[in-house]
Amino acid sequence: MKKFLRRTWNRYSKLGKRRKKKQVWRSPKGRDNKMREKRRGYPKVVSIGYRTSKKTRGKIREKIPFTINNLKDFEKIKKENIIIIGNVGKKKKIEIAKKAKKEGIEVQNLNLKKFLEKEKKNESK
Repeated sequence: MKKFLRRTWNRYSKLGKRRKKKQVWRSPKGRDNKMREKRRGYPKVVSIGYRTSKKTRGKIREKIPFTINNLKDFEKIKKENIIIIGNVGKKKKIEIAKKAKKEGIEVQNLNLKKFLEKEKKNESK
C-alpha cells in the first residue's frame, strides 16, 4: 500500500518529522504547488486508482486484525486472525505473548520470539 504524506512533512516536527502519528495526508492547495499540478518528480497525490483491492482491504497479511487487551479476549480469536496487543502492561503482555505462541497465532506489533527470550533472561537475573 502506498503511503501518502503531506507535502512538507519532513521539514517540521509539527507536521510529522520523527512523529509517525502526525504524518497525515493533507491535499496540496497552493497556486504554484508542483505536487498539486501532479508534476513529474514530485510525490504522488491521492486520487482514484490507488485504493486497495476489496479482498485485502482492512487486513494485515490477508488476516483480519483483532485487538487484545486481556486473556479473556483470546476466546473470540480464530486461526485466520492476526492479533494486535492493545494498551496493556508488561505482566499481561507476557501472558498474552505466551498464549499466542502456544496457540500459534500471529502477533502484529510484537516479535514473540525476541520478546519472550528477553523476558526469560530478565527472570533469571
